[in-house]
Amino acid sequence: MGKLQSKFRKRSELYQVLQYEPAHYGSINTVTNLSPDLCVSGGSDQAVVVYDWKQGQMCQSFQGHNREVTKVLCYPGSTWIFSASRDKTVLMWDLNQGDESIQEFCGHELVVNGIAVSPGRKLCTGSRDNWMCLWDIESAKCEHRHNISRNLVTHVCWVPASFSVVQTSEDKTIVWDSRSWQVTNTFPAKQYIQTHCDVSPNGNYLVSSSNGFGGQGCEATLWDLRQPGCKVVEYRGHLQTTACCTFLPVFSGGSAQIATSSHDCSVKIWDQNTATLCLDGAGPLVSLAPTDTNSLLCASFNAGLQHIQL
Repeated sequence: MGKLQSKFRKRSELYQVLQYEPAHYGSINTVTNLSPDLCVSGGSDQAVVVYDWKQGQMCQSFQGHNREVTKVLCYPGSTWIFSASRDKTVLMWDLNQGDESIQEFCGHELVVNGIAVSPGRKLCTGSRDNWMCLWDIESAKCEHRHNISRNLVTHVCWVPASFSVVQTSEDKTIVWDSRSWQVTNTFPAKQYIQTHCDVSPNGNYLVSSSNGFGGQGCEATLWDLRQPGCKVVEYRGHLQTTACCTFLPVFSGGSAQIATSSHDCSVKIWDQNTATLCLDGAGPLVSLAPTDTNSLLCASFNAGLQHIQL
């Protein structure tokens, strides 16, 4: 174990980590990008915060949920922000329209863990109540609902330039067709709960992450979406639950990389040579948001927002 820790310290010298002044009263559960300079986070304090990570200052805080925020998402090319919560709702905000929500999406019976948007102004939501719902953003009308037994949804993402939606749940990874709102593919079951998923920018690959403990489970799995059920590789090395996985922007001519964060306080960058950064004392690292090809935002339970320069 001593050799492994020594290797971690050596690898971490490749990175610079900046920690910001707290923007939440409590843990940060989720982070995403709004613009090249701004990110959005949601926390256990029920707040949605817009933060200028380059200047290191908070721009705006939205209050409207009455339970902790589980996911935040931004509509591409706009100032719209969506937040999901344990209060069973999704709220929509506009950075340019004050601090009140401009739309509310109600209908789930349990915590909403997954939200995704399409360029066609549709919102997809998934919950622990086993329901996947498709909404019209402007009217907040639910257009489609589908219930699958034991489908306790943990995350949702839209496949770029397609009609497909991918979701993870406690024992499934499922692909949906947003036109018919029917399942088109179910991936082979994993032994441990699937916590998160992301799709590559070209829409060809999916990465999902697993919970676990003591190094059992805790992996991220790369799948080929063009070949249903085709597992490409498993990334193993985290010692506790892998809470988040994301594709990183690719340098021109560079190889694809995947970042994962874990409850073991580490972030791993996976390619031909795995690099590991340990953020001791930060607590569980639960959410990642690439900002560009050179940096990564990380949300932590104990130490707020971390900016990692790669």
